[in-house]
Amino acid sequence: MHQHTRQPKTFRQYLALYLTGMGMGAADTVPGVSGGTVAFVRGIYTDLLNAIKSFNFDLLKKALRLDFKGVIEQVPWRFLITLGLGILTAVLSLARLVSYLMENQRVYLFAFFFGLVLASATAVAAKLKNWSLVSLLALLAGGLASFTIVGLVPAEGSHDLLTLFVSGFFAIMAMILPGISGSSILLILGQYEYVLNAVKQFDLPPLIALGLGCVAGIALFSRVLSWLLGRFPQTTIAALIGFVLGSLRAVWPWQQVTTVMVGGAAEPVRVNFMPDLAAPEFVIALALCAAGFLLVSLVDHLESGQNPVFRLVRRPRQQPEDAPAV
Repeated sequence: MHQHTRQPKTFRQYLALYLTGMGMGAADTVPGVSGGTVAFVRGIYTDLLNAIKSFNFDLLKKALRLDFKGVIEQVPWRFLITLGLGILTAVLSLARLVSYLMENQRVYLFAFFFGLVLASATAVAAKLKNWSLVSLLALLAGGLASFTIVGLVPAEGSHDLLTLFVSGFFAIMAMILPGISGSSILLILGQYEYVLNAVKQFDLPPLIALGLGCVAGIALFSRVLSWLLGRFPQTTIAALIGFVLGSLRAVWPWQQVTTVMVGGAAEPVRVNFMPDLAAPEFVIALALCAAGFLLVSLVDHLESGQNPVFRLVRRPRQQPEDAPAV
């Protein structure tokens, strides 16, 4: 595995990284979808982890010594700025559109993202060679963990500063993992609405506590993940693919709102159900799912030339047995 982040050098590499950032930003605007999934399928996941790891105590010491050259050399700024601009562009340009679609065309939006996520897992799984029993068990464990976490009933959480710190710690860990969104974890822990109101009202103490938890979580978990990818790459990637597949539960297009009792109060939750296969809505949703699947598969094939879907469609021509060797 790479020990350092690959920096973009050519215009094409800058553009590809910027578009990857846009994909991550677009994914993060949809509740239940993780931008880490996009980073995973686009092949920059390890680079992203290494970029995060570059922010350490050594960097802090260089900054305190006013060693600006050392600070610039240690952090892959070109990578982070290009990726960050893509994320910011998507969030600013797509937030209202996604919000509108969530309210008015939720089935079609989730059908499209279901195809995107499924294609992501397929593309990455095809890159793993020599699947073993351990890899398959890791895949199953990751899938079950993600599927279970996504389906947890939101808790009635306390909003003290320590709880917010812990919530931020786990939410950022989820954001790093492909397949699980940080907003989903905040929702499960009963902090999502409270944090959203704190942002709207610019209430600093809870936001600072949450932010410190995020900093601690990303500093620790990025190193753990990087170590696992370095020592057990096949097993770790298989588990991450499982996380992606398990998260499909969150973007299942057909959901209905029901209520459950949490702490003596009725809380709304969404429950998945099977659609009417004969309804026009299902046909349209299926077409959008296929479009999302083919879009990710095409992007992956243009990047790697090894996407399993397009390799099936475009098999290399075989020469006749009696054809002369070249």
